[in-house]
Amino acid sequence: MSNKKIVFQGEPGANSHLAIHEAYPEAEAVPCATFEDAFAAVTSGDTELAMIPVENSVAGRVADIHHLMPNSKLHIVAEHFMPVRHQLLGVKGATIKDIKTVESHVHALGQCRKVIRQLGIKAVVAADTAGSAREVAETGDKSRGSIASRLAAEIYGLDILQEDIEDEAHNTTRFIVLSRENKWAPRGKAKVMTTFVFEVKNVPAALYKAMGGFATNGINMTKLESYMIEGNFFATQFYADVEGHPDDQRLVYALEELSFFSKKLTILGVYPAHGFRDQETNKA
Repeated sequence: MSNKKIVFQGEPGANSHLAIHEAYPEAEAVPCATFEDAFAAVTSGDTELAMIPVENSVAGRVADIHHLMPNSKLHIVAEHFMPVRHQLLGVKGATIKDIKTVESHVHALGQCRKVIRQLGIKAVVAADTAGSAREVAETGDKSRGSIASRLAAEIYGLDILQEDIEDEAHNTTRFIVLSRENKWAPRGKAKVMTTFVFEVKNVPAALYKAMGGFATNGINMTKLESYMIEGNFFATQFYADVEGHPDDQRLVYALEELSFFSKKLTILGVYPAHGFRDQETNKA
C-alpha cells in the first residue's frame, strides 16, 4: 500500500484518519471537508481509496452514507472495525479544573456524557473531533477543552487531561473502504461479506417475501436498514449486509428470490470480512 492515497472526511487527527493508519500504515491520508468531497476525490481519480465510517456501536449509522453510496458508482473493497477511544484534551499547562466547556462532534459528545456530567462542564457541538482540537489549540484558552483522539493531541500539541473517557468500552466504529474498481474478493478462500441495496415492489408483503430466500437458504443477514429515497414517503430503499459470496449457490438462490420482489437490486461490494466479526461471534 506504499505511496497510495486514501481520502477521509474530517481534519487531520480525525478517527477516520486513525483508521487509515491502522488498516494501511504505509498510505498517505488525505483530509476532505465533506463526505461528498471524499467520494468525488475517488471518483475523479485524485485518490485511490476512501475510508468512510458507516456505523458506530453507540451512535448508530452514519445516515449520509446510505444516500451517497448507491449513486456514487464506487465499490466497497474492504471493511475495518476500530474501537473508538476518546481523550479529553486541553492546551499545554491546562488542568481538568480549568476546563469550563468541551467541544467535539455531536456523536463524540454523546458518547462521553458521563464524564461531561461528572465534571460539570458545558458541551459545545463542533463540526468534527479533530477540528475541535485544532480550534482549541489555536485559541490557547485553558478553559476550553476538546474531545478527540490521541493522534489529534499529537498533531495539535494538546495535553491529554483524561484518557479513554467514552461511556461504553464496546464503542466501535465500522468503516468501509471505497474504490473506483469493482474488484470482488475471491470466493472460497476466507469469509466474505456482500453489501447491496434494493427497492421492493409496491405489493402486499413484498419485503417479507423478498427476505424469505435468505432464511430458506441459511444466509446470515447481519444488517438490514431502510431509508427514504429523495424524501418520498412511499419509496423506500433497503441497505443490507450478508455473509457469503454472490457466486455461492445458496446466495445465488437467495438473491434470485429477492429479485422477484424488487424493482431494483444493486450490489455495492463483495469484500473480505474483517477479523473483528470472528471476535464478536466467539464472544456470543
